[in-house]
Amino acid sequence: MTSKKSIKNKVVGKLKQVEGKITKDKVREAEGKAQETHGKAQAKADELKKKAAKKKEELGE
Repeated sequence: MTSKKSIKNKVVGKLKQVEGKITKDKVREAEGKAQETHGKAQAKADELKKKAAKKKEELGE
């Protein structure tokens, strides 16, 4: 399951990107892209942790 923190980072990052595009603020847009990417990385890490735990359980460890 994706964590609330990763979802928040993806949404807030996307909002910052849109804000940056509307206001023509390249720095704000880049901050948003970075935050959205961070959220995606968090979601992927959560997914991998879950898979690893499942595999460990299957192996009986």
